[in-house]
Amino acid sequence: GANEFYWADLIGLKVVNAEQHEFGRVARILQTGANDVLVVESSNKDERETLIPFIASAIKQVDLAAGVISVDWGRDY
Repeated sequence: GANEFYWADLIGLKVVNAEQHEFGRVARILQTGANDVLVVESSNKDERETLIPFIASAIKQVDLAAGVISVDWGRDY
C-alpha cells in the first residue's frame, strides 16, 4: 500500500535531511519492539553510523525511483 515498503527496497538508499546533509546509505534495518530503525552507514569513514527510527515524524519521503529517503533528522542526533 501507500507508504509501505519492503526492507529490501530501502537497503542502499541515500538518506538526506532538509539541510541537504547526506547521512550515507541504509545498510540494514533493525526491528525493535516499538518501531523499525534504519542503520545508515556514512560514506565518510570519519563519521559514525546513524540510527533513524522509521516513523512518520522522522521519515518525510521515500523516493524509490530517485533512490533517496528524506528525513527530519539533525546531524548531531
